[in-house]
Amino acid sequence: MSALIILTIVCALTYTFEIVFGLAGTILMLPLLSFLYDAKTLVIYSVLPQILVAVIGLVRSPKKVDRQFMAGMLFFAGLGAIVGFALFYYFSASAFQVLLASAITATGLFLVIAPHRAKFNPVGMRVMDTLAGTSQALFGISGPIAMTRLLATYRDKNTVRHYAFAFFLAMNSLRATEYTIHGTYTEEILWMMAVSAPFLAVTLWFSNQLHLHINEQMFRKVVAWMILVGGLSLFYR
Repeated sequence: MSALIILTIVCALTYTFEIVFGLAGTILMLPLLSFLYDAKTLVIYSVLPQILVAVIGLVRSPKKVDRQFMAGMLFFAGLGAIVGFALFYYFSASAFQVLLASAITATGLFLVIAPHRAKFNPVGMRVMDTLAGTSQALFGISGPIAMTRLLATYRDKNTVRHYAFAFFLAMNSLRATEYTIHGTYTEEILWMMAVSAPFLAVTLWFSNQLHLHINEQMFRKVVAWMILVGGLSLFYR
């Protein structure tokens, strides 16, 4: 029971960060809880808080999502997810993890050094979408890639955050469905979800308002640094 209490407290804190800035909840949660649970268990469990973050963020936001834009982003992410799920179940992810960590770290460095210069042509955007889907299916993390792509597309932080939540909700719903079909959820994971869900839902509902106190410059700076940290952390997962 003490492990579940620690899990709930840590996730309440880390996913509060995610609902404010749009990413890094899972990146922060994994190293903090790796001494209690194995990484794969935590990646599967992360479906719950990520869906809660996305649903609450979208419900409490007045913005709307451009369906055509999101459909294109999700189509290529879905193609990437097919590869990610195959790697998750059947192949070693070590080589892919190093490549992914390198790409995210390089992107984070670029955003930290030149925060207003990130640009992608149409092909580059689709590559980023595909890689985000692969990363989400394999590692349970796509925030660094998806946010880099969205920061290069939109200037307003609330728009970036809103589209990120729409993307994460769709991808994590796909992940949750795939796990169900494949019989991935163990009794331990279901118990972890059942115990922590009510506390996380209440915490995240009220934490959502914190993003209103973050200005544009601070938002982009924190996101850039968390992408860099996220890339570096993948080297040690």
